[in-house]
Amino acid sequence: MGRKTLKEREGATYAELRHAAWDTNIGMVFCNLIFYFVIVAAAATLHVAGKTDIQSAADAAQALRPLAGSAASMLFAVGIIGAGFLAVPVLTGSTAYAVSETFGWNCSLDHKPRDAKHFYAVIAVSTLVGISVDFLGINPIKALLWTAVINGLISPPLLVVIMLVSSNRKVMGDKVNGRGANILGWVATVVMFAAAIGMILTWNQQ
Repeated sequence: MGRKTLKEREGATYAELRHAAWDTNIGMVFCNLIFYFVIVAAAATLHVAGKTDIQSAADAAQALRPLAGSAASMLFAVGIIGAGFLAVPVLTGSTAYAVSETFGWNCSLDHKPRDAKHFYAVIAVSTLVGISVDFLGINPIKALLWTAVINGLISPPLLVVIMLVSSNRKVMGDKVNGRGANILGWVATVVMFAAAIGMILTWNQQ
Protein backbone atom coordinates (compact mmCIF):
# COMPACT_ATOMS: atom_id res chain seq x y z
CA MET A 1 0.00 0.00 0.00
CA GLY A 2 1.41 3.39 -0.98
CA ARG A 3 1.01 6.61 0.93
CA LYS A 4 -2.53 7.97 0.69
CA THR A 5 -2.96 11.30 -1.04
CA LEU A 6 -4.97 14.22 0.28
CA LYS A 7 -7.87 13.20 -1.96
CA GLU A 8 -7.90 9.64 -0.57
CA ARG A 9 -8.24 10.61 3.09
CA GLU A 10 -9.55 13.58 5.00
CA GLY A 11 -7.76 15.36 7.79
CA ALA A 12 -4.64 14.54 9.77
CA THR A 13 -4.12 11.54 12.02
CA TYR A 14 -3.58 11.94 15.76
CA ALA A 15 0.07 10.95 15.31
CA GLU A 16 0.53 13.68 12.69
CA LEU A 17 -1.11 16.24 14.97
CA ARG A 18 1.19 15.27 17.86
CA HIS A 19 4.24 15.61 15.63
CA ALA A 20 3.00 18.97 14.36
CA ALA A 21 2.42 20.17 17.92
CA TRP A 22 5.96 19.20 18.98
CA ASP A 23 7.40 20.80 15.85
CA THR A 24 5.45 24.03 16.37
CA ASN A 25 6.16 24.34 20.10
CA ILE A 26 9.88 23.66 19.80
CA GLY A 27 10.13 25.99 16.81
CA MET A 28 8.35 28.79 18.68
CA VAL A 29 10.66 28.48 21.69
CA PHE A 30 13.82 28.68 19.62
CA CYS A 31 12.60 31.41 17.24
CA ASN A 32 11.57 33.66 20.13
CA LEU A 33 14.87 32.99 21.88
CA ILE A 34 16.75 33.93 18.72
CA PHE A 35 14.58 37.02 18.19
CA TYR A 36 15.37 38.15 21.72
CA PHE A 37 19.12 37.95 21.21
CA VAL A 38 18.84 39.66 17.81
CA ILE A 39 17.08 42.60 19.48
CA VAL A 40 19.61 42.73 22.33
CA ALA A 41 22.58 42.53 19.94
CA ALA A 42 21.19 45.25 17.66
CA ALA A 43 20.44 47.50 20.64
CA ALA A 44 23.92 47.02 22.12
CA THR A 45 25.72 47.77 18.84
CA LEU A 46 23.82 49.60 16.09
CA HIS A 47 21.34 51.53 18.26
CA VAL A 48 23.94 52.65 20.81
CA ALA A 49 26.13 53.99 17.98
CA GLY A 50 23.17 55.82 16.40
CA LYS A 51 23.05 53.50 13.37
CA THR A 52 19.27 53.40 13.06
CA ASP A 53 18.88 54.01 9.32
CA ILE A 54 19.95 50.64 7.94
CA GLN A 55 18.87 50.28 4.30
CA SER A 56 20.38 46.90 3.48
CA ALA A 57 22.16 43.90 4.94
CA ALA A 58 25.41 45.32 3.58
CA ASP A 59 24.83 48.55 5.53
CA ALA A 60 24.35 46.54 8.71
CA ALA A 61 27.53 44.57 8.13
CA GLN A 62 29.56 47.72 7.44
CA ALA A 63 28.10 49.47 10.48
CA LEU A 64 29.14 46.58 12.70
CA ARG A 65 32.76 46.61 11.51
CA PRO A 66 33.98 49.69 13.47
CA LEU A 67 31.81 48.79 16.47
CA ALA A 68 32.65 45.14 16.99
CA GLY A 69 35.50 44.42 14.60
CA SER A 70 35.76 42.70 11.24
CA ALA A 71 34.85 39.33 12.77
CA ALA A 72 31.39 40.67 13.69
CA SER A 73 30.68 41.86 10.16
CA MET A 74 31.87 38.53 8.74
CA LEU A 75 29.72 36.65 11.24
CA PHE A 76 26.74 38.81 10.26
CA ALA A 77 27.35 38.08 6.57
CA VAL A 78 27.57 34.34 7.21
CA GLY A 79 24.38 34.53 9.29
CA ILE A 80 22.51 36.35 6.52
CA ILE A 81 23.60 33.80 3.93
CA GLY A 82 22.65 30.94 6.24
CA ALA A 83 19.28 32.51 6.97
CA GLY A 84 18.66 32.83 3.25
CA PHE A 85 19.45 29.17 2.61
CA LEU A 86 17.10 28.24 5.45
CA ALA A 87 14.30 30.68 4.58
CA VAL A 88 13.98 29.98 0.85
CA PRO A 89 12.95 26.31 1.09
CA VAL A 90 10.75 26.99 4.13
CA LEU A 91 8.87 29.88 2.52
CA THR A 92 8.47 28.29 -0.90
CA GLY A 93 7.51 24.95 0.64
CA SER A 94 4.93 26.45 3.01
CA THR A 95 3.44 28.45 0.14
CA ALA A 96 3.19 25.32 -1.98
CA TYR A 97 1.51 23.39 0.84
CA ALA A 98 -0.99 26.19 1.49
CA VAL A 99 -1.94 26.61 -2.18
CA SER A 100 -2.08 22.88 -2.85
CA GLU A 101 -4.22 22.12 0.20
CA THR A 102 -6.58 24.94 -0.76
CA PHE A 103 -7.20 23.39 -4.19
CA GLY A 104 -7.00 19.77 -3.04
CA TRP A 105 -3.85 18.95 -4.99
CA ASN A 106 -1.38 16.26 -3.97
CA CYS A 107 1.15 17.99 -1.75
CA SER A 108 4.08 16.28 -0.13
CA LEU A 109 7.83 16.36 -0.49
CA ASP A 110 7.60 12.57 -0.29
CA HIS A 111 5.93 12.59 -3.70
CA LYS A 112 7.96 12.65 -6.86
CA PRO A 113 7.40 15.68 -9.13
CA ARG A 114 5.33 13.65 -11.60
CA ASP A 115 2.90 12.71 -8.79
CA ALA A 116 2.50 16.26 -7.45
CA LYS A 117 3.05 18.52 -10.45
CA HIS A 118 1.05 21.48 -9.11
CA PHE A 119 2.82 21.34 -5.75
CA TYR A 120 6.30 21.47 -7.26
CA ALA A 121 5.19 24.07 -9.80
CA VAL A 122 4.20 26.41 -6.95
CA ILE A 123 7.62 25.87 -5.35
CA ALA A 124 9.33 26.72 -8.65
CA VAL A 125 7.22 29.83 -9.27
CA SER A 126 7.68 31.05 -5.68
CA THR A 127 11.45 30.65 -5.99
CA LEU A 128 11.50 32.58 -9.27
CA VAL A 129 9.41 35.38 -7.75
CA GLY A 130 11.84 35.61 -4.83
CA ILE A 131 14.83 35.75 -7.19
CA SER A 132 13.14 38.44 -9.31
CA VAL A 133 13.02 40.77 -6.28
CA ASP A 134 16.81 41.15 -6.59
CA PHE A 135 16.38 42.61 -10.09
CA LEU A 136 13.41 44.91 -9.45
CA GLY A 137 15.23 47.44 -7.27
CA ILE A 138 13.09 46.68 -4.21
CA ASN A 139 14.74 47.64 -0.93
CA PRO A 140 14.82 44.38 1.07
CA ILE A 141 14.85 46.11 4.47
CA LYS A 142 11.77 48.18 3.62
CA ALA A 143 10.14 45.10 2.13
CA LEU A 144 10.70 43.24 5.41
CA LEU A 145 9.30 46.19 7.37
CA TRP A 146 6.13 46.49 5.32
CA THR A 147 5.67 42.72 5.27
CA ALA A 148 5.76 42.76 9.08
CA VAL A 149 3.27 45.65 9.17
CA ILE A 150 0.88 43.86 6.81
CA ASN A 151 1.20 40.64 8.79
CA GLY A 152 0.46 42.53 12.00
CA LEU A 153 -2.74 43.99 10.52
CA ILE A 154 -4.14 40.84 8.91
CA SER A 155 -3.18 38.41 11.68
CA PRO A 156 -5.91 39.44 14.18
CA PRO A 157 -8.89 38.80 11.85
CA LEU A 158 -7.24 35.60 10.63
CA LEU A 159 -6.87 34.46 14.23
CA VAL A 160 -10.60 35.04 14.75
CA VAL A 161 -11.38 32.81 11.76
CA ILE A 162 -8.91 30.16 12.93
CA MET A 163 -10.39 30.12 16.44
CA LEU A 164 -13.95 29.84 15.14
CA VAL A 165 -13.06 27.05 12.72
CA SER A 166 -10.92 25.10 15.20
CA SER A 167 -13.77 25.15 17.74
CA ASN A 168 -16.46 24.02 15.27
CA ARG A 169 -17.25 20.32 15.49
CA LYS A 170 -18.97 20.37 12.11
CA VAL A 171 -15.61 21.27 10.58
CA MET A 172 -13.10 19.65 12.93
CA GLY A 173 -15.06 16.62 14.14
CA ASP A 174 -13.50 15.25 17.33
CA LYS A 175 -10.32 17.28 16.82
CA VAL A 176 -11.70 20.58 18.11
CA ASN A 177 -9.69 22.81 20.45
CA GLY A 178 -9.65 22.00 24.14
CA ARG A 179 -10.56 24.55 26.81
CA GLY A 180 -6.93 25.56 27.39
CA ALA A 181 -6.23 26.05 23.69
CA ASN A 182 -9.38 28.15 23.31
CA ILE A 183 -8.49 30.39 26.26
CA LEU A 184 -4.91 30.86 25.08
CA GLY A 185 -6.03 31.38 21.49
CA TRP A 186 -8.63 34.05 22.28
CA VAL A 187 -6.25 35.85 24.65
CA ALA A 188 -3.63 35.91 21.88
CA THR A 189 -6.27 37.22 19.46
CA VAL A 190 -7.23 40.08 21.79
CA VAL A 191 -3.56 40.96 22.36
CA MET A 192 -2.92 40.98 18.60
CA PHE A 193 -5.91 43.28 18.02
CA ALA A 194 -4.66 45.62 20.76
CA ALA A 195 -1.15 45.65 19.27
CA ALA A 196 -2.48 46.38 15.78
CA ILE A 197 -4.71 49.21 17.03
CA GLY A 198 -1.84 50.63 19.08
CA MET A 199 0.44 50.59 16.05
CA ILE A 200 -2.14 52.47 13.96
CA LEU A 201 -2.75 55.09 16.65
CA THR A 202 0.95 55.75 17.27
CA TRP A 203 2.24 55.34 13.69
CA ASN A 204 3.18 58.98 13.11
CA GLN A 205 4.22 59.77 16.67
CA GLN A 206 7.87 60.14 17.56
